[in-house]
This record gives sequence, structure tokens and C-alpha cells, in this order.
Amino acid sequence: MARAVWSGALSFGLVALPVQLFTATESHTIRFHQLQRGTSDRVRNRRVNERTGEEVPPEEIVKGYDMGDEYVVVEREELDEIAPGRSRSLEITGFVDLDQVRPVYFDKTYYLAPKGREYGKVYALLLRALTRADKIGIASVVMRNREYLVAVKAEDGVLALHTLHWADEVRDPRREIGDLPDETPVSDKELSAAVRLVEALSVEWDPEDYRDTYREKVLGLVADKRAGRTVEKGEPPPRSTNVIDLMAALQASVEQADAQDGGEPPPARRTTGGGSDGRKRSGGSRGSGGSGGRRGGDRAKSTPRARELEGLSKAQLYRRATEADVAGRSSMNRDQLIHALAERGGRQRVGRAS
Repeated sequence: MARAVWSGALSFGLVALPVQLFTATESHTIRFHQLQRGTSDRVRNRRVNERTGEEVPPEEIVKGYDMGDEYVVVEREELDEIAPGRSRSLEITGFVDLDQVRPVYFDKTYYLAPKGREYGKVYALLLRALTRADKIGIASVVMRNREYLVAVKAEDGVLALHTLHWADEVRDPRREIGDLPDETPVSDKELSAAVRLVEALSVEWDPEDYRDTYREKVLGLVADKRAGRTVEKGEPPPRSTNVIDLMAALQASVEQADAQDGGEPPPARRTTGGGSDGRKRSGGSRGSGGSGGRRGGDRAKSTPRARELEGLSKAQLYRRATEADVAGRSSMNRDQLIHALAERGGRQRVGRAS
């Protein structure tokens, strides 16, 4: 079970609810150790006194605010004393519509849980009230000697807390970026083709369909170097589209998307995730590796091998695809993984029989 990173009281109006805060996400970033070239010796960072060069133990390190000509030392106890209780309170001061908060303001996500079963009713009451009202609660909280603006939101049967950026932390793109187009002319024909391409490439959102392919390539690089194998270079980035060729590129892209989706051109208007003919669209239908779309996956399900694979989760299927070195597995959805593994198993059985 995860450890709480903060505990205190969430309040709205005169209602108070003891809660605990848990981290909602985890990082799978690959971390490298620093080594001295030509050796296996680790290079470590140490906290040293910049005047004497001697290492300083943690208990002797204090916080100092730079005033220009001197440092003002501030102790942890003094920070707690100037705002007693602030580091243990989470007061909702108002409720707003979710679409009023622009995505750029959202930072990290945490889960809120009641601090004890006896507070379950109050927790459930706030959860259901936010769900029915379709609102989020705006509050502030002090953690790790810093105050955060936060949003409390109902998500999938749990209260989530999103830390928000303060208004003065969000940059104005018009001031920060010098090459933003203002009133660049776009023809109706170009716009129509671009909209058609967006609709042709529309998919149903399923986070399980997406993987960190760069991380996989880095792990593959490490494995290849360790085994003494030749490391294949990746493809270069796409070249910028010449403005003169823009319309041709749009038309070719639409035709390619139509062909990959079964050869039928999309209607003039279609909703994300499906067309007027009721066909279900999926981002995995464009996966690489020749594993086919859903129609190919449906045919593969008729085999005993595929029926066996149906009982596995997508994560288990992906591990098997990795072990079998299935090409294009990182962009496949669950049906395509089943199809590819079933085909791979069929070819292996044929090879053994011959």
C-alpha cells in the first residue's frame, strides 16, 4: 500500500473531513548513473562548503534567503509558526465549472482518501455532489514549505486533487513566442482538406493504446550494446512541408488514412471515434508491423491460439509480443496484439511440423 504524502483536514463550508493525500502517478523514466569514462567508478554529487571544500552533513544545512549583501537564515520551526495550521488544512473556498480552468494551469495529480472508515460518508457525499453538479472545488494547501493552488475533482469514484499553477506562473504565448502567426490567410479548400484529415485520423481515446516507445528503444540500445550487436539507427525526423506543396500533402494524407481504414472515404462530417455508418475507429488500426486492423483481429479470434490469448491482459500480451519480437508492437491495440501473436504461433507450429 502506498504511503500518504500529506494528511490534514479538507473543509467546505462548515463541513470538515480528515483526509490523506497519495501520489496518483509514477515515473518510468530510465535513469543512468554517472561514471568516469574508462572505468566503472560512480561519480556522485555531494554537498560541500564552497569556501572550505569540505562536505557538510544534512543536519548542519539550514535555509538562507539571499538579500544581496547578506543571507537571512530561516529555521523550519519559524516557517511553521508564521502560519500555524496552514500545513494541515485544505479549505475549499469556491466551486467552478471544470471547463473554466485551462489545461495549462494543471500540474500534478494526487488522490484524496478519507483518514479512516468513519469518515466515509462525508467523503462519499462530497464525491457525489461534485459529480452531480459537474464542478470542481478550488482550494489552497501548504506542502513542503510551499503553498499550492489546487482543484478537488471527482474522478472514477475517487476524489482527485490537482495542483494548479498560479496565474503569474503561466506565460503569455504572444509575449514569449516571436513567430506565432496572426492573420495568416488560409483558403477554404485547404481548411476543408485539413478538417477532413483530422476527422479521418480521429480515434477513440484509450490510454492503453499508447506506450513510451522511446524508453523501449533506449532499453533495446542497452541490450544490443551489452550483447555486442549492431545498433540500428532510427529514422530521421520528417522534413518540413513546403507551403507550395501543402494542398498536395493534405490530399495524399487523407487518401492514405482512407486506405488504411478500409478504402472508404469519410463522409463530410463525422464524430470522433466513429462514422455515420457505425464503424468503430481505433488508433490501433494504423499500427505498424502488418498485424492488420480490427477486421484482421476478428478473423484471428477464431483460432484456438487466439482464444487462449483472449484471457490475457494487454500488459501480458505486450510482454509476450516483446519476447516474440513482434514488429510494431508498441503501436498495437489489444486485438492487434492477439492477432499478431496468434499468427506468430501458427507460423512456429508450421515450421516445427515441416
